[in-house]
Amino acid sequence: MKKYNFNAGPSILPREVIENTAKQILDFNGSGLSLAEISHRAKDFQPVVDEAVALIKELLDVPEGYSVLFLGGGASLEFCMVPYNFLIKKAAYLNTGTWAKKAMKEAKLFGEVVEVASSAEANFTYIPKGWTCPTDVDYLHVTTNNTIYGTEMRKELDVPVRLIGDMSSDIFSRPVDVAKYDCIYAGAQKNLSMAGVTVVIVKNDALGKAPREIPTMLNYQTHVDKGSMFNTPPVVPIYCALETLRWIKKMGGVEVMDKLAHERADMLYAEIDRNKLFRGTVAEEDRSLMNICFVMNDEYAELEKPFFEYATAQGMVGIKGHRSVGGFRASCYNAMTVEGVQALVKCMKDFEAQH
Repeated sequence: MKKYNFNAGPSILPREVIENTAKQILDFNGSGLSLAEISHRAKDFQPVVDEAVALIKELLDVPEGYSVLFLGGGASLEFCMVPYNFLIKKAAYLNTGTWAKKAMKEAKLFGEVVEVASSAEANFTYIPKGWTCPTDVDYLHVTTNNTIYGTEMRKELDVPVRLIGDMSSDIFSRPVDVAKYDCIYAGAQKNLSMAGVTVVIVKNDALGKAPREIPTMLNYQTHVDKGSMFNTPPVVPIYCALETLRWIKKMGGVEVMDKLAHERADMLYAEIDRNKLFRGTVAEEDRSLMNICFVMNDEYAELEKPFFEYATAQGMVGIKGHRSVGGFRASCYNAMTVEGVQALVKCMKDFEAQH
C-alpha cells in the first residue's frame, strides 16, 4: 500500500531528493567514500555549500549584503542567537503560539521584550490584527507559520522596524521580501531537508551592534566570516538541502511552490468545510497552507479514534493533531503531492459515507 506522509516534521521530502542523497551516502561523487564520512573541508564538498547558498539566494531573490549560513541547533537555538546578536535594549514579539512563546522566553534574558499582540485567549486560532508596532524597538520577531495551531502569515508585515522571521515550516513555499528582514531562520526538517541543519539568512550590516560579549559559536559573525565552516557543519543534511533546492528550481521556483500550496490547501479545506463530520479549527483568513488542522464536529466526537484508525489503514501517515489542538493535522509541505491530498480527501468522504 502506498503511504502518504503528512508528518509535521521531520517530514516529507521529494522522492528524488531521498534517492539522490542515498546514492551520495554510498559513494560521494565517485570518490569511493560515503558522503557521511568525508571531511567538510574536502575539495568536493565546498562546491555543495557554494551551490546551495547560490540557489537559496536565487530562489528567494536575496539582495546584496546578506549572508546565508548553515548552522546546527534548530530553530530552538536561534531563539537564543537572535536576541544575543540583535537585541540592544528592547525587542517586540508577536505571540502566535508555542514557538513564538519559546522565542520570547529566550529574548527576555537579554533585554526588554514587548508582546505586541497575542491570540492566546482563543488558543492561537487566529493571527492578531489591529495592533501597533512600537517604533523604539530593535526588531519585531514573527513566526510566519504555526505548525501546531495551523495559522500562517503569507505576506510580510508593513511595520516601521526591521523584522526577524522564524520561517521554519513555510520557507521556500512562497516568495519572500527578504529586504524587510535583518534575519530569517528555518529549521530545515519541515520544508527543506532532513533534520540536523538550520538555514539562516542574515543582513551583514545588522551584526556587531549588540552591547555584549557573544560566545564564539553563538555569534553570527563567526559563521559569516568562515562561510559556515567554523566548526564541522552537518554535511549530509546540507547535501540533502542542496538536492531539495535543485528540485524546487526544476519545478519552477517558489512561485510554483506557492501555486501548489494553494491548490492542495484549497482542496482539503473545501472537504473539511463540506464534510458534516469535520470542522476546521482556525479563522478562515489565517488558515495555514502548510499545516491544515481539523477536528470532528461535536456531535461526532466519538468517531475521532475510528477515523484516525481508518485513515491510517488507508496509508495516511502522521495526521494525528498536536495535543494542544487535538483532532487531526495534515502537513502539506512542498513535497506533498496533489495525489496525496486527494487520497486524504477520499478517506474523509468514504468515512462520512460509512457513518
